[in-house]
Amino acid sequence: HVRGAFTGATDDRVGYFEKAGQGTLFLDEIGEMPLSLQAKILRVLQEKEIQRVGDSSARPVEARIIAATNQNLAKMVKERRFREDLFYRLNVVPIEVPPLRMRREDIPLLAQYFVKRFCEELASPSKQIAPQVMKVLKQYHWPGNVRVLENVIKRAIVLSPGSTILQEV
Repeated sequence: HVRGAFTGATDDRVGYFEKAGQGTLFLDEIGEMPLSLQAKILRVLQEKEIQRVGDSSARPVEARIIAATNQNLAKMVKERRFREDLFYRLNVVPIEVPPLRMRREDIPLLAQYFVKRFCEELASPSKQIAPQVMKVLKQYHWPGNVRVLENVIKRAIVLSPGSTILQEV
């Protein structure tokens, strides 16, 4: 929005499309987006321009869009809960990422990445995952996918007293 567009608009504010510039804008959980907002996103994608609230001129946008969802958008289109035109505008190069339980070989790499990340973020000494714990992680069903693995590892970093994450944690 531009300054003065509404009560409380004390400064100009750049939106996500404009901030992305010629880079990439990631739209997460697009399947949760209300139809009214879908129409606005579609307009930006078709016209390749935005107009700030309170501004009379349009600004070009060139960002590449990556959209993600855990919903079946084709089914949502049939149920009229997702705009068909937006679906086809976004569905240029679909990439399906199987759930974590279908790619168990990724679990050790992800777990080690999260251990390293959270040890750094939490200023914790370096830790490693005991082999028996890794075995349990690889066998788990992971209903919440990578986010649940991330939370489990963070909890283990916080709760494990030693340098090795054991099953008792």
